[in-house]
Amino acid sequence: MTVRYADFRDIAIADFDAVVVGSGFAGAVCARELAEQGAMNVLAIEKRGHIGGNMYDEYDRAGILVHRYGPHIFHTNDRAVFDYVSRFSPWTSYQHRVLADWYGTYLPVPVNKTSLEIAFGDEKAARLIDKLIATFGDERKVTINELRAQADPELAEVADFVYENVFLYYTQKQWGLTPEEVDPSVTARVPVFISRDDRYFQDEFQGMPVEGYTRLFENLLGHDNITVCLDTEAESVFELVFASGDEDAPLSAIRIKDEDFTGPIVYTGPLDELFLARFGRLPYRSLDFVYETFDEDHHLPCGTVNYTVSEDYTRITEFKWLTGQTGSRTTIMKEYPRPYDDPSSQIPYYAIIDDDNDARYERYRRLTDALPNFHPLGRLAQYRYFNMDKVVADALAASRRILASGEAASTGSPS
Repeated sequence: MTVRYADFRDIAIADFDAVVVGSGFAGAVCARELAEQGAMNVLAIEKRGHIGGNMYDEYDRAGILVHRYGPHIFHTNDRAVFDYVSRFSPWTSYQHRVLADWYGTYLPVPVNKTSLEIAFGDEKAARLIDKLIATFGDERKVTINELRAQADPELAEVADFVYENVFLYYTQKQWGLTPEEVDPSVTARVPVFISRDDRYFQDEFQGMPVEGYTRLFENLLGHDNITVCLDTEAESVFELVFASGDEDAPLSAIRIKDEDFTGPIVYTGPLDELFLARFGRLPYRSLDFVYETFDEDHHLPCGTVNYTVSEDYTRITEFKWLTGQTGSRTTIMKEYPRPYDDPSSQIPYYAIIDDDNDARYERYRRLTDALPNFHPLGRLAQYRYFNMDKVVADALAASRRILASGEAASTGSPS
């Protein structure tokens, strides 16, 4: 079934049992579950001019299927999640591989046995690999902190090499930090893979939707009980009603088209934007993308190359590796991290997590605590980074909770 679209100005809110804000995985899965399992009429509102959130893809002028908001490779060890998304698209068997451009030489990332041979030469690498296996075992991932904790200086040398040549400059670019500002707790988790497995992910299930993510979302949202309104911002169509005039007073109701809406509202956008940044904006890192098309089969040796010691951009993705397309032209995309300064023109990609930002987020979240039908869900609404499979799993769980609670809409102005 095709997606049922409508102009928000033409809908009657009394016709709907639930409202979902956003059409990425969090919103789209909830919309589908409430419509399908709960027989609810669901209104999905989306601020962009398309569905699919950051997973949106489309064909460019060269006929290449490109991801408009950065590369998205689905991977999971959760059989139930994979079975669920497989209802809406068949999947390829694509296995993602990443190389680091190390002064013009390519190293597999995460660093593995092959990377060590390229970086240190066969003889020294053989000695290092033997030590790694003897200390940690074969086919294991170890962190650079674990390496540095060993008495052997050569294992510390491996840790230092990975930190300086794979992690440090890339992280500085990604987060806009100086070396001194790089969080030691993040550094501690940087892995070395004692293996020949050069895949970026080792999950049991991974791949790409055969016809692309946009088609998957069309299938996901294509249900008789779902209506989608594009170019519709929640903050412009929700009227927030607070318990008092105090700045920290909680929400007591949300009105839509002058009517209280008491059915479930699944909100997947940024909480600070919903509340018009009354406590200040939650900080994120954003990205700029630059696309280039070449008259050649492939431009890169794999799907993604990270630039860990050079360049202003962090990585280049070549989409034909991801999608399996063939042909004599190819499109690449360079990613330039940027501060998130202008919500009207930029996309918030990565939450900047620290104690102060967590506290500010919690202040926003507490505004919603007294409204039992309001459900913040997903990366933006929860101010956390989640992989796609985690978002799908959380959306399925949230939908079950909503349906079990018996929430139902009762619209209309109070007497």
